[in-house]
Amino acid sequence: MEDAKIVDLYLRRDETAIACTGEKFGRRLRSLAYGIVQDRQTAEECENDTYLKAWNSIPPHEPRTYLYAFLARITRHISLNRCREQNRLKRRAYLCELTAEMEECIPAPDDVACRADDRALGEAINGFLGTLSEEKRNMFLRRYWYLDPVAEIAGRFGASESKVKTTLYRCRAQLRKYLEKGGYVL
Repeated sequence: MEDAKIVDLYLRRDETAIACTGEKFGRRLRSLAYGIVQDRQTAEECENDTYLKAWNSIPPHEPRTYLYAFLARITRHISLNRCREQNRLKRRAYLCELTAEMEECIPAPDDVACRADDRALGEAINGFLGTLSEEKRNMFLRRYWYLDPVAEIAGRFGASESKVKTTLYRCRAQLRKYLEKGGYVL
């Protein structure tokens, strides 16, 4: 079923929307959640929570052309929150490692005034991702959106771990320069 038709079902408050969403995107959403929480049962709970959140969020939003991205964002936030709630020390260390990598190139001030331009920063990062080759962009997203380990990314792209680490390092450096050129103070 097409995404727009699924969104129409949500807008009509037809419960088959959830079944259609699960059929079309369930495996991918579960995989995304599992990559973060590292527990199958918790990943399934995150997937189900995503459907509830989508049910409650779609009437003001109408993600007809970006339904998977809309759902993936919800799943990612739910999974990260679940991780924080459960205080998974091993997993938290991994998330801290990724956060430290990205802090090198993304400004993260704590005041509310600076947080107001998060949307502009998101657009700038999307613009940067558009400048990368498909392979580099996918490696970057697998690491920093899907939180895949370097070894898994290397296996997926048929590259050495060293190449993946180097590519990610260079992408972060390029992102830093791109943002500085765009007026962001790092």
